[in-house]
Amino acid sequence: MIYAIIAAALVVVDQVVKYLVMTNIPLGEHVPFLPYILDLTYVTNTGAAFSIFSEHTWVLALVSLVMSVILALALWKNFFHHPFGKLSLALLLAGAVGNLIDRAFRGFVVDMFNVLFMRFAVFNVADICVVAGGIAAGAYYLLMWDKYEKNSDDDTQAGG
Repeated sequence: MIYAIIAAALVVVDQVVKYLVMTNIPLGEHVPFLPYILDLTYVTNTGAAFSIFSEHTWVLALVSLVMSVILALALWKNFFHHPFGKLSLALLLAGAVGNLIDRAFRGFVVDMFNVLFMRFAVFNVADICVVAGGIAAGAYYLLMWDKYEKNSDDDTQAGG
């Protein structure tokens, strides 16, 4: 299944980038990446977005695990029929698994992308996958669900 491969590849990219940051940038330090736009800054986060729930890493790991299983099942069971919907699930799965690996094996999530032109949280590849996948899934549901999913549900009910 191509979407499982996409999710796995994104998890690998996430983990490789995190490894490279951890081995090449001292904790708390930064390296210029895109001038005036983005620095690579090695920080750790025991919480979720903007460090919320930082005292509850185990809860976040459990939520990531449950969501990873649900998203993997949704991909496997073809919850979405259109490729765009499947891609959104693959992105969400990659993000959940990427940060789950950090929480389970390190006790914190490694973040590195620091936006310079505005005040924003430092984030990682897995976070990008979650945000892009969430936006894509929302757009799919709002703009395409009726055309690609509702009709297939009607066809299933009519035939069975």
